[in-house]
Amino acid sequence: MTLQAQIEAYLTRIWGKPATVSDLSRIPGGASRETYRFDAHADGETKRLILRRDPVGSLIDTERRIEFEAIRSFHGTGLPAPEAVALEEEGAELERPFFIMGRIDGGKAASPFTMAPYGEHAEAIGEQFYRHLGSIAAADPAGLPIAKVSQIPTPDACWKKELDYWEGVIDADEEHPQPIVRACIRRLRANPPPPAQKLSVVHGDYRTGNFLHDGAGKVIALLDWEMAHVGDPLEDLGWAMEPLWCYGETHRVSGMIPRDQAIAIWEQASGLKVDPKAFAWWELFASVKGAAIWISSAKEYRAGGLKDPVLGLSGWYTARRQDVILADRLAALEPLA
Repeated sequence: MTLQAQIEAYLTRIWGKPATVSDLSRIPGGASRETYRFDAHADGETKRLILRRDPVGSLIDTERRIEFEAIRSFHGTGLPAPEAVALEEEGAELERPFFIMGRIDGGKAASPFTMAPYGEHAEAIGEQFYRHLGSIAAADPAGLPIAKVSQIPTPDACWKKELDYWEGVIDADEEHPQPIVRACIRRLRANPPPPAQKLSVVHGDYRTGNFLHDGAGKVIALLDWEMAHVGDPLEDLGWAMEPLWCYGETHRVSGMIPRDQAIAIWEQASGLKVDPKAFAWWELFASVKGAAIWISSAKEYRAGGLKDPVLGLSGWYTARRQDVILADRLAALEPLA
């Protein structure tokens, strides 16, 4: 049975009425899920949907229920999160676990291979980008669906939970010594940050490329919630401002707006303050996390499990750029004598 026929049979079952599928196509990219767009038709109505299905092998191990519940937590709250439609953790009907969510059309994601992707709309998009991130940080996770499926750390343990996880990824996947990232990990462990001001939902991969904009200055969809968890909201802010995402515009975080402006917008939306010393820790951590992902990219691409050439590029060129960022950040924290 084709994938289209499988989806039709599944939707017919859960909707209790005959359903057909048209315009099914694979969306390239993605390290943790196969992603397909399609239209579903039933009773004269059409729904624009996205299928997120577990691949045979995955670069990043993530819980599909957490991604599903993260989307469900923020849909309809004023944030442009898609609708969570259906989740199947066994996944027998489509051969592997999957979930279906609403599709938001009319937008595009910034390509990592272009310069100044937002053009004249960079400031407007940047204001929304950091305001939305602040709104995520402001939400009380205890009242959201994601809290029921997440490990909830204490405020003073957020940093260790995340650093332990990503150091474990490096331990498992490095294929040669990584002296720069190891030095940064030692620095992070020797100088832990203060406890989180509050526990928040952390998107986990909030950055350029993981949202859609309409080309006219409006952010219309926040995507890729697969690494969502509960933790310190400064983690997301540090990841969003990672220099890798600046498109060569070092005076603008995320290639959008000046750093101070982004922080001020985030603080106003979140109701929190950015402590410079705490944030310096989370910024260095963001670069360590990036390094862990690129190290995994290299291993997967070399092993042949995932053949997307973007993984090969990430494991080589992006990893080298990340090393330079790590070295610069470490030197700024510990000047050479």
